Amino acid sequence: MCVILIQEGVMVSPTYQDETGVVDQRDRIFDALSSRPRRQLLVSLLEAQPAEFLDLPQAALGREPAAEDRELRAALVHRHLPLLADYGFVRWETDPLRVQRGPELDVLEPVVRTLAVRTETVPPLVVGDIRLEYDSERRTE
Repeated sequence: MCVILIQEGVMVSPTYQDETGVVDQRDRIFDALSSRPRRQLLVSLLEAQPAEFLDLPQAALGREPAAEDRELRAALVHRHLPLLADYGFVRWETDPLRVQRGPELDVLEPVVRTLAVRTETVPPLVVGDIRLEYDSERRTE
């Protein structure tokens, strides 16, 4: 079945659904992983303890933030975190800005692990992704 969404009078890309919801789940997974800060944040959460809170924006950077990373905080609050929370992948708080695993985060783990394992076979996907570049370098040593 194809569902066409209309938002504010504009047709948005169609969403294909099956009776199991698998297509919707895949769309959410790939949407969540389509942005570098979200990928880093989700990998950080997958490596954290289940109830652990991670500080932001550090968890989305994979390092301590620098002055030029101030824009990332706004992007996290206004774009990335609401999207990930809507999908059930994260729970987050604003004061202090921090994040923890959401109830649906586990569905991402097989995809993230597969990408990490396949870093040698998909080099174009690795370039520019700090975590995958690091994993790829470790495997070739």
